[in-house]
Amino acid sequence: MKFGKVEQPEFIDFTIPKDHPDTEVILSKQNLDQAFSVYVGCAKWNRQDLKNFYPRGTKNELEFYSSQFNCIELNATFYRMFPPEQFAKWSNTTPDNFKFFPKLVRNIGHLRRLNDQVYPIVDEYLIGVANLKDKLGTLFLQLHDNFGPKNWDRVVRFVEHWPEEFPLAMEFRHTDWFNDEKVAQELYHLLEENNIANILVDTAGRRDIMHMRLTNNEAFIRYVGANHESDYARLDDWVERLADWKKQGLTNINFFVHQNMELESPLLSAYFIAKLNNKLGTDLHIPKTLGDGPPELC
Repeated sequence: MKFGKVEQPEFIDFTIPKDHPDTEVILSKQNLDQAFSVYVGCAKWNRQDLKNFYPRGTKNELEFYSSQFNCIELNATFYRMFPPEQFAKWSNTTPDNFKFFPKLVRNIGHLRRLNDQVYPIVDEYLIGVANLKDKLGTLFLQLHDNFGPKNWDRVVRFVEHWPEEFPLAMEFRHTDWFNDEKVAQELYHLLEENNIANILVDTAGRRDIMHMRLTNNEAFIRYVGANHESDYARLDDWVERLADWKKQGLTNINFFVHQNMELESPLLSAYFIAKLNNKLGTDLHIPKTLGDGPPELC
């Protein structure tokens, strides 16, 4: 992921900001009897991106990937529409506990920018992903960097059209969605009322969108490492924040690891999963990685 890439990450303050005050309010309203769910994965599974992850002779990359991780942030669906049978094939390739978190095709949020022409595309897209069946996790819509609050009416229409049986998360990248207090409160209220997760993107060059505002009982986090030694310390901080949110009532964590150069994503993910298991008492499988391992866990 190139979004927020910087040439000198050592000069970036990666401190996670304090929570938005309403995050605690949202979590306090949650059902504490709900089962705790944690999914951690990469954005892609192809060998070209995840170099040194697949053992020699691996024939089916998704089959091996899904034996190591319990989910994938399905970025491939952003670039083109796949036929229903492709989703069914992916579903049949993976174990029962595996989840796909598909990204909505770019025609919706980037090219047509939620205009009135997107709704037939949305319907066609959902017909396809429905073939993932019980392996379908939260879908997510990413809006363009220059898609700002002047498009508010389009966002409202889109949310009202979205079928509630498909869980949804939304990623807003224009800083005015969060810097204008009135706009931010209207957006948060819309997402809350419709049970839509407010995506957090942790990347070096866009600290201005670290809003730390949850809008339902789901922390949907897209973490972008900088291929720098600070990546591991940043993950340590996320483990602590997620532990705090769990104490406050959070029961759904979906955490996806990206890199400017994706080859290190499995290493970061393995480190993060081991830390989560230790801190939160989870029992996630720690992926096997080839080559140099992550720093010693302590």
